[in-house]
Amino acid sequence: MNTEKLKLYMVPICITVASLAILLGVGQKVFVSVQDIINTHSQIETKTGQLKEKTDKLEKYKKQAKELAKQESESKTSDKPFYKAIDSGMDTEAVIAGEFSEILELVRANKIKVRSIKYDYNPQDDNFVKGAGAQYNAARLNMEMISTYSSYDSFLRELYKHEHFLDIQSVEIVPYKKNKKILLINFKLKLYSKK
Repeated sequence: MNTEKLKLYMVPICITVASLAILLGVGQKVFVSVQDIINTHSQIETKTGQLKEKTDKLEKYKKQAKELAKQESESKTSDKPFYKAIDSGMDTEAVIAGEFSEILELVRANKIKVRSIKYDYNPQDDNFVKGAGAQYNAARLNMEMISTYSSYDSFLRELYKHEHFLDIQSVEIVPYKKNKKILLINFKLKLYSKK
């Protein structure tokens, strides 16, 4: 009788055991999946925090770069006016001559000797000449000079204080071999004037 009763309950017991086994397997998979979701969520929060920090740093660096660019552009722009000749209708050489005479006066006042001067009027690679609708005259001067350190220093200081806009393009200084107190200077300068 026990075996017959047992046979009656055998199918529900097998179904129950199989159901429990399936539930345990599914439960284990659900548990592993929940742990993976929790770990992924934790990693996402960590990465989000790192992303926020890096984004804040990037914004900070962008602001610094803008401020530096603004400072550089302010330092590059000059408040000095362009030289303007009194008489209108003159050619470039005549207009620039007034500005050039002021530079030569500075050279003479500082007792600098000029070995040679080469001129290039309205150079085509100059942005003021080609980009401003021909409103400006320009002259590129290449001057070879001989000077002492103190005279040249004084000349540069006065040139910096010069009342009109000009552009020092390059300066090459070499001490004279026989007397190191004397400088051989190749000085490139651009002079501008309004038409």
